[in-house]
Amino acid sequence: MVHVLSSRILLRPTDPDRSRAFYGEQLGLAVHREFGTGPERGTVYFLGGGFLEVSGRSETPPSPALQVWLQVEDAAAAHEELRAKGVEIVRPPVQEPWGLVEMWIADPDGTRIVLVEVPAEHPLRYRPGI
Repeated sequence: MVHVLSSRILLRPTDPDRSRAFYGEQLGLAVHREFGTGPERGTVYFLGGGFLEVSGRSETPPSPALQVWLQVEDAAAAHEELRAKGVEIVRPPVQEPWGLVEMWIADPDGTRIVLVEVPAEHPLRYRPGI
């Protein structure tokens, strides 16, 4: 069995400064560490139980198949806060048939970010008899 010590999502944005402004200022993710110098320096952000590293540069945006899933306490509050900061809201919060509340946003390269609220009564949080 592989013993995973840490996990990380690695993004190679088309415009690193723009992406750092999005993740650090607009989303308000806390910086874990930074490395290197210049516009393509690396910045690693905390993602709760994992990390998001924005480093290097790519000539093309990431694949549309890439999506980032972030759990938030209150999707409606996140919607208001991010809208006020000018974040592109792809879809406002909606309670899905499976019970989660999902809101979709996009980073400057179009990477879809799903903000998910797990309601108190959802099986992911509430397990009767345990």
